[in-house]
Amino acid sequence: MRVLDIATLAQWVEATPVNDSAQVGPDIVIDTRKVTPGALFIALPGTRVDGHDFTQAAQDAGAAAVLTTRNTEAQLPHLIVDDGQAGLSRLARHVVATERERGMRTIALTGSSGKTSTKDMLAQILEIFGPVVAPVGSFNNEIGVPLTACRSREDTAFLVSEMGARGLGHIAWLTSIVTPDVAMVLNVGTAHLGEFGSRKAIAQAKGEIVESLSADGWAVLNAADDLVAGMSPRTRGHIAWFSPDASHRRPDAEIEVWAESIHADDLDRHSFILAVRRGESTWRSPVRLTTMGAHQVANAAAATAAALGALAMSDEIDDQTVPRIAEALSNAVSRSAMRMQLRERVDGLVLVEDCYNANPDSMAASLATMGHVLETRRARDPQTRGVAVLGDMLELGRDSARLNAQSGRRAAQAGFDVVIAVGDEAENIAEGARAGGAHVIASTVEEAAGSLGWTSHDVVLLKASRGLALERVGRDVFEEREDQA
Repeated sequence: MRVLDIATLAQWVEATPVNDSAQVGPDIVIDTRKVTPGALFIALPGTRVDGHDFTQAAQDAGAAAVLTTRNTEAQLPHLIVDDGQAGLSRLARHVVATERERGMRTIALTGSSGKTSTKDMLAQILEIFGPVVAPVGSFNNEIGVPLTACRSREDTAFLVSEMGARGLGHIAWLTSIVTPDVAMVLNVGTAHLGEFGSRKAIAQAKGEIVESLSADGWAVLNAADDLVAGMSPRTRGHIAWFSPDASHRRPDAEIEVWAESIHADDLDRHSFILAVRRGESTWRSPVRLTTMGAHQVANAAAATAAALGALAMSDEIDDQTVPRIAEALSNAVSRSAMRMQLRERVDGLVLVEDCYNANPDSMAASLATMGHVLETRRARDPQTRGVAVLGDMLELGRDSARLNAQSGRRAAQAGFDVVIAVGDEAENIAEGARAGGAHVIASTVEEAAGSLGWTSHDVVLLKASRGLALERVGRDVFEEREDQA
């Protein structure tokens, strides 16, 4: 946010007028540990703590004002509103509207899986064209979206907003905070199936993002996903299509992006030719991704299409654009922890942490990736042992038992020798893994790292929903080696 006087802030958040001349900004925070000099601290109530109890700590850390629903002990100007979350949302709307008016472009994306990886790629592409604000991790809900938006300032060229959905109307509300110039839907899978009931209902909710576009905006749609492709009549804007290969070309598209000549190395990092067509012009450039998994090819194509949509709005596409995007993709890294994050122990043990979140689609993608890694490593080292530490995929409703058992079976089919099943769904995961022929160990998260004697030949995958905090197993595996050294 630009540094603003507190009277303007009070108008924006619809707070009780404040008779004070304080200057506030640029940072907006909800955590006192992140307070910087001049920051606005927003006191939100939580399930375990109430931000109103920490306004004095915010003052001590250098905050210039607090947004609250009541007076507190802090000797700072108070912006008092009826609802703190609503006040944050109103503030974000004004920040976004102010910066869009002077030329900032906004890109919003959603999808059942791949949002965060694609967001990271997209941000790194756009950074070669101007300053970018993008979410940290998965800030994609009613708190994360406005907090990210409030980081926009007078020099921000692009704002990237990741949007999740837990029901109908949720994304429509998020797009009322960040009005998109470019709106992208990656895919429609089975994440949150328990909340929506069907993939068609998920598609209905996620398609709200393209309904928010003006006629000048760009919808970025997955040509390889029928439910996403079916959203095209729901937008007034232009359409840019992307797909992971040339099998779903759209010759009538204004912009289309696809991949050709795809190859993978022994850690399932993919190289390909990035192909882009706009009107009568077609460009091709080589890309070599640093991130693991075949699904990253589709994410790269999607990020490219979204970037091109944003650049097309000001006619910034020329013969150097696609080569520059390809170079950015080749240099892009995962900026979000615990998403196919590769670590290698000093003795050679390989650990892949993919435990920030899990749903049936991301589980299948992770296991397929690791199956390729196991196959190529065994060709070099016949003693390679694959170990999958799998935990609950949450929010799957009545299909939870079947889908968690399916993840265990897929692990065995991918070539994992051992499956360590943890969490409330451990028995279902174990049942599927046994059916697939893997050796199974049922354990708790706390005991999982001690379930095996780890060796330098091990390739280990950690995959579960965030609630299980499975990264603790990774810490234990690495600490075990340090203790032995």
